[in-house]
Amino acid sequence: MRKQFLVIGLGRFGTSVALNLSALGHEVLAMDKNPHAVQAIADSVTHSVQADARDEETLKALGVRNFDVAIVAIGDDIQANILITLMLKDMGLKYVVAKAQTALHGRVLEKVGADRIIYPEKDMGLRLAHNLVTANVMDFIELSPDYSVVEIVSPLKFVDKTLSKLELRNQYGLSVMAIRRGSQIVVAPGGDEVIRDKDILVIIAKNEDLADLPD
Repeated sequence: MRKQFLVIGLGRFGTSVALNLSALGHEVLAMDKNPHAVQAIADSVTHSVQADARDEETLKALGVRNFDVAIVAIGDDIQANILITLMLKDMGLKYVVAKAQTALHGRVLEKVGADRIIYPEKDMGLRLAHNLVTANVMDFIELSPDYSVVEIVSPLKFVDKTLSKLELRNQYGLSVMAIRRGSQIVVAPGGDEVIRDKDILVIIAKNEDLADLPD
């Protein structure tokens, strides 16, 4: 389903989000005060606008409440980041994602109504740390301080064995939610599913148990 996204702030993070959403086939309005940032992305998104998002009338004129999601990606001006998030929610925008720099900043965004708060630097740091510590970890998404969803390349110890024989929940405290096998995806695999070489396992596990995964 094609959605409409508003991306405010075209630094590295905001530009990356806008370009990827556009590449996935969605409508994207990209907005920034910097004319060079707006011009650089103009040919790659549906619309791009040079404007100050702190101006309430400008937001109203753009019809922001009609967008499905807004991403407030401003990172260098915390006050503007918080103000714009508040205005978007006050205008009735259903889902606002806001970038936070610190935990305190995130708590303030939560108080003013942000539906989702992201910490790009923290998230990348977590992913890199897990990639470095566990060689077969491909991707890492922290669900809470205790649990994460992780993509791992099937360890040699798992290959040619069924999930029931591996007893992964008892042995490693993890559950396999899906298996990526080339272009095929096996969702909620049963106990008789055999793990193959180079399978990508999408697992959910306690963070403290991830270090015990075999290579």
